[in-house]
Amino acid sequence: MKKEANKITRKEAIKKMGKYAALTAVGTFLILNPQKSQAQSGTDPCDPGGGLDPDC
Repeated sequence: MKKEANKITRKEAIKKMGKYAALTAVGTFLILNPQKSQAQSGTDPCDPGGGLDPDC
């Protein structure tokens, strides 16, 4: 006698994939948050070649 493998339906698989996709999106957003990246960049927009800030 052979044991049957644990099988899940297509609907259950899609549901699980959706959870992983949501978790990945949140993690990516936290890592690549634009405000946090800009604060850590160390470049001054008023430096030559640092950006096109009209207030400088």
